[in-house]
Amino acid sequence: MKRSFRPVYVLLASVLCCSCNGKAEFSSVDVAEFAKVIEDTTVVLLDVRTADEHAAGCIEGTSLQIDILRDDFEQRALAHIEKGSTVALYCRSGNRSKRAASLLAAKGYRVVELSTGYNGWIEVTRQ
Repeated sequence: MKRSFRPVYVLLASVLCCSCNGKAEFSSVDVAEFAKVIEDTTVVLLDVRTADEHAAGCIEGTSLQIDILRDDFEQRALAHIEKGSTVALYCRSGNRSKRAASLLAAKGYRVVELSTGYNGWIEVTRQ
């Protein structure tokens, strides 16, 4: 009797395709969870907004500001953030930071992104 392993191969191929969707994984968290993450002083706190937005106010402890809208964002980030670092990043509302998080996660960083951005941070922490 000849056994067929075809179902096993189909299942294995499906699992591999689902786990390799081409998108880098990062965590998108709320303000409370983000605050816990950045308590760790080894975490790089990165503001991906413009220099003007950053100058108008930022999360205390922000160690780096690199504008995601600049063409050299990736180059500057790689030059300033040590490989293997955990990066906690934010933008104004959570849109640009998701793009930045995806780029950095693809380069091997562990990335935590503030889902509501600086606006959400201010709303929660100033109450």
